[in-house]
Amino acid sequence: MMAIPVLDAQQAAAWDERARVTAKIPSRVLMESAGRGIAHVIGREFGADSRNPRLKPGGPGAGVILACGPGNNGGDGWVVARALKAAGRPVWAADAGGKRSPDCAANRALALASGVELLDPDEAWPEAAVLVDALLGTGASGAPRGAVGALAARLKQHGAPVVAVDGPTGLDLSTGAASEPVPAVLTVTFGGLRRGHLLGREWCGQLVVLDIGFPFPDRAWPRFVEDCLAASWLPGFAVHMHKGDRGRVLVIGGDHGMAGAGLHAARAALEAGAGLVKLAAHQASVAAAQATLPDVLTVATSLGPQLEPELEAAIAWADALILGPGLGRGEERTQLVRAVLEAADRPVVLDADALQVGLDQLRQGRSPRVLTPHAGEFHAAFPKLAKLLDTDRFTAARQAADLVAGSASSAAAAAASAVVLLKGVPTIVAPTKGTTYVIGSGNPALATGGSGDLLAGFIGAFLARGLAPAEAAAAGAQVLGRAADLAAAQLTVRATRPADVLAALPELWRRWAEVTLPTPPVLLELDAPLLV
Repeated sequence: MMAIPVLDAQQAAAWDERARVTAKIPSRVLMESAGRGIAHVIGREFGADSRNPRLKPGGPGAGVILACGPGNNGGDGWVVARALKAAGRPVWAADAGGKRSPDCAANRALALASGVELLDPDEAWPEAAVLVDALLGTGASGAPRGAVGALAARLKQHGAPVVAVDGPTGLDLSTGAASEPVPAVLTVTFGGLRRGHLLGREWCGQLVVLDIGFPFPDRAWPRFVEDCLAASWLPGFAVHMHKGDRGRVLVIGGDHGMAGAGLHAARAALEAGAGLVKLAAHQASVAAAQATLPDVLTVATSLGPQLEPELEAAIAWADALILGPGLGRGEERTQLVRAVLEAADRPVVLDADALQVGLDQLRQGRSPRVLTPHAGEFHAAFPKLAKLLDTDRFTAARQAADLVAGSASSAAAAAASAVVLLKGVPTIVAPTKGTTYVIGSGNPALATGGSGDLLAGFIGAFLARGLAPAEAAAAGAQVLGRAADLAAAQLTVRATRPADVLAALPELWRRWAEVTLPTPPVLLELDAPLLV
């Protein structure tokens, strides 16, 4: 399966040029493929065989109105109009005018010759089943102006659902900045996702990526993580496995009064397939674990500043460590983080309070590490990148990974490879070397205490089975998001809690055991975010 890249406007333009110049695919061929693919999706989602019985071929509710700009985005729209007209749908088009690109002008003439009706700019628009926003493409920024702005306003006033070509007009597809955008229930784009689709997710509705013939994407571009890719990473099982073969995970955290965080991480590691999980925590948290989660082994510890012999033995025992859930803060905890990183020779997940100790401490030792900050924790760990985070999350995450790995000793830097998993919409997994991954699953049910602890547990379980840090982190984030989607679909976003996300995992594992490839020309489909 071709990788689904996540691009900014400049990268998208470079890919389009490579298709036309290097691969010698005429732009009219790309436009024809794009328009016909969109028409196929509209027919599937808004046709007579859709779930809406009102939509009958040729009926009054089956009509389609297209708003077409003067550029190649408008050209795609004219191809859509011609294809839907050929299929028997009533089709009208509203034209923004202006100097048209050659391909747009040619396809406009073909559409009008095929019987597509041109609407007068000032007349009332007829009833329609769907509107198509083909006004502006990937490179547009700022609020729509002039005739394009007027048509955008008409789209918002009409009331019928809007399908966006490439992206909603008014949404910057590089930065996600929203300038009075036209809300879409469905967005159809080509080859890969644009950053703005994910940064401005609420404006795009359902997202569909179509294959229109682009050559293979640049391997340096960030890659979107979908179910098929994540499922391919999951460690499998063998008939003769024993508990040691399934990985040993040590969770260090759970200070007095914060047992829940450590227990969430430990429980998540078990649910993700770890064979043995041990919790090193305050005595009160150990007692809570023994009472509520007997599957977990325990070690009582003062949590710093020096490692007790029992904790040192547990660190040597583990295949992967999770450091931070419910750890607490202060100088003793800072010294503990440093001591653990210096003692560990296995992968470490640094989460929650462990991210508050300062960059110098986070760079200690030679073990591979995965840092999992949300925006606030990112600011604390990487204050010099705070402004960059607000403008370019992708670059900020990558530079943060470089900072963690860039210790004073070159030998240590080579050994202490780092991955920064920047939580948010979207979640970005940036390693010091290799592919950056982007995760778009999940919903606001994850904006609750404990969700990050589950993520740390998932990543720890995958690391313990030998997954590389970047893939373990990306798989963990996709598991968390997809399980939250399954849980919220049943319980609603408002009612879903971390325990419900864990309860949804068996259904996710079953689905991923039989995950199927998409049907051409569709490369990817993402449901609209759950908000109820």
